[in-house]
Amino acid sequence: MNEKVKSEIVEWIKTIGIACILAFFITLFIRPTLVKGYSMYPTLEENDYLIINKIPYTMNEPKKGDIVIFKSHLPGDNGKDKDLVKRVVGLPGDKVKVMNGKVYVNDVELKEDYINGDYTDGIIDSVVPEGHIFAMGDNRPNSLDSRDPRVGFVEEDEIIGRAFIRLYPFNKIGLLK
Repeated sequence: MNEKVKSEIVEWIKTIGIACILAFFITLFIRPTLVKGYSMYPTLEENDYLIINKIPYTMNEPKKGDIVIFKSHLPGDNGKDKDLVKRVVGLPGDKVKVMNGKVYVNDVELKEDYINGDYTDGIIDSVVPEGHIFAMGDNRPNSLDSRDPRVGFVEEDEIIGRAFIRLYPFNKIGLLK
């Protein structure tokens, strides 16, 4: 084998090695997911394809308004716990109140121009415990979320990541706010 062929083989091995290392780190920090259901309508719709950033909550706390994916203890079709996509409404120590169709956090009514309609079902009056969040879907009449005791407060350790990019449908590609 001449030197030119050896050099070419070494370059290919380097390129493949770097690609494998990059793929490993990318999958370590981000994850794709598919939205099932309409609980986040109109922000997200069924079959929207999202990219989840798994890094933010390893170093920082969730923020109000973040769209998060978390492991619930609700059984999915495959028998495993379902992943849910919801919006963070309350943080540890926040007083969350749902009354007369409105949501209040620390006695201040939330201005929620992102929800479906203008009415939130339920009666809630509680304080978010340490290490937990209170999360709700944007489609309040059709969302199984922290208002329901089957979901309840979400442990911060159960949060998989923050949804930050929609890749599909193509006409809605972009960062999520």
